[in-house]
Amino acid sequence: MPKNKLGGSKAKRAKGDANKVKKELEFKEDGQEYGQVARMLGNGRCEVVCFDGTKRLCHIRGKMRKKVWVNQGDIVLVSLRDFQDEKGDIITKYMADEARQLKQYGELPDNVRINETDVQDGVESDDGVEFGEGGVNLDDI
Repeated sequence: MPKNKLGGSKAKRAKGDANKVKKELEFKEDGQEYGQVARMLGNGRCEVVCFDGTKRLCHIRGKMRKKVWVNQGDIVLVSLRDFQDEKGDIITKYMADEARQLKQYGELPDNVRINETDVQDGVESDDGVEFGEGGVNLDDI
């Protein structure tokens, strides 16, 4: 049995330290595209609306699985596949402040909403509920 080099019995639980190292902002290269997660599909897959106008089925890379949690509405960097245009791989998730910096640098379009969870097809979803102008007269019921 290997020797425990980390410390006490609660060392693994305290791994998520508040002293996070500030990483350098990663810009897209050729073969990559920015996108926003439209919905989660399960099994490490999600539907991403890329900012080139294409909706892609993307797979979260193994290095990120169970370490970086990708949610609906997150801004991600997608690695495109040469042989399948409708599929890709999520290689980076941007935090909200990093996404704002990308927007300032002009990498992201101006109409992108950051920290929005109800994003579907670039429009805020209303879940099919519509409220009319009139209203209901309780005397008619």
